[in-house]
Amino acid sequence: MASVRQISRRIRSVQNTAKITKAMAMIAASKLRRSQDAATQGRYYANSMKEMVSNVISQIGDEIATQPLAQNRESKNIGILFITPDRGLTGGLNSNLMRALDSFMTNQSSPSKIIGVGKKGIDYSRRNNMELLGQFSGIGDKPKSEETVQIANLLIEEFKAGSVDSFFVGYSQFVTTTLQKPIITQLLPIQTDQINTSSKEYIYEPTPEKLLSSLLPRYIQTLVHHSILEANASEQSARMVAMNQATDNANEMVDDLTLLMNKKRQESITNELLDIVGGVSALEG
Repeated sequence: MASVRQISRRIRSVQNTAKITKAMAMIAASKLRRSQDAATQGRYYANSMKEMVSNVISQIGDEIATQPLAQNRESKNIGILFITPDRGLTGGLNSNLMRALDSFMTNQSSPSKIIGVGKKGIDYSRRNNMELLGQFSGIGDKPKSEETVQIANLLIEEFKAGSVDSFFVGYSQFVTTTLQKPIITQLLPIQTDQINTSSKEYIYEPTPEKLLSSLLPRYIQTLVHHSILEANASEQSARMVAMNQATDNANEMVDDLTLLMNKKRQESITNELLDIVGGVSALEG
């Protein structure tokens, strides 16, 4: 049975832990607003880019098949851009992402190759002996376009070189502060049936075909950048919620330990009083 001194030490230890988790929750909350705004604005930009690509595709019709990034071929190898946080303490965010990746790969008949973004995803790929085409970490909570463009260019090069026949991206989509949804969606080849054709017609120079050849890589770069923004917003919100819950649990533990310490102290005082009363009775006897 723990003594009063041992319980007191444990209370101080839990209180220190609560201070740390509370500080981490406040830091995550300060970053969440900026990350949430970036993800929301990124959605608008990605949708605008999608509308532009849709308009050009609607004008060239079946000639889209001549574009390297829209060519469908037999899927012998699958590439997955797997976006995860660099750190933990995000509740079930990482485990949900990895569970979604496992489920996706189980349903595929072709071998998969990974481009890992974030230490958690890279470590997971190594532990499961997955082939890594590229590794990117340390992007931080302010993703720069030059960093995300480098990632997008790598998967474009791998697709054009034929080392993979299709590319997917897996990340955690920010829905609300308390809800982050694991998403795995196709990047390459570009699925024209999923792009709504536009009714508006514009005149492009020199030609829509040449414009599309430079527009499609930029479109993929936009989707990759937006996916990383979504993943970052999900990470900050998940960490804030997890650290707030950890702080609440620590405070509850402190209350329980304080009650236990008071009971032990009261029991000790009662025993001392009984010893005194017993000693006085012995002397009087």
